Amino acid sequence: MKLFSPLTKPFLLPHWSQDILLAVPRIVCGFLLTSSFGADKFGLPWSPADKHLGLFEVAFWFPKDVAEYGGLFALAPTFFAWMGAFSEAVGGIFLLLGFQTRIASFLIICTMLVAIFAQQIHNGLWNCLAAMGFLWVGIFYMILGSGRFGIDYLITQKLKERP
Repeated sequence: MKLFSPLTKPFLLPHWSQDILLAVPRIVCGFLLTSSFGADKFGLPWSPADKHLGLFEVAFWFPKDVAEYGGLFALAPTFFAWMGAFSEAVGGIFLLLGFQTRIASFLIICTMLVAIFAQQIHNGLWNCLAAMGFLWVGIFYMILGSGRFGIDYLITQKLKERP
């Protein structure tokens, strides 16, 4: 467990009220990623019924979409579609809860870089804004961790209490 401790342990701000402010973008972005962006591509209990997605199923159109990015994405579109949808849906849940925040943030960063440079940049900068916002939030929380109001903090407190 000590191996994962540096990945899990969040930075804490001097006062708990500052940590509340730190938690707000994490919670909002995690909620948006999992409830909207991820749930449209990846089967979760709250995925829209009109998407007809089974649990942990990737939307039928998404691998074809990913293959159009070309290069490595065309060689394994199902894998990359599953990873992208998973990082938005499950990574969003982890970000929302502040659980393994740095790992979830890394997955979100990778997905948003692909969304920006392989999918949206050809449609103009305006279409990149959502992905850029999630990218910056991912970078921020990959560096700082969840803060005091996340599961990561509770885990590291429990590990610290062990003899």
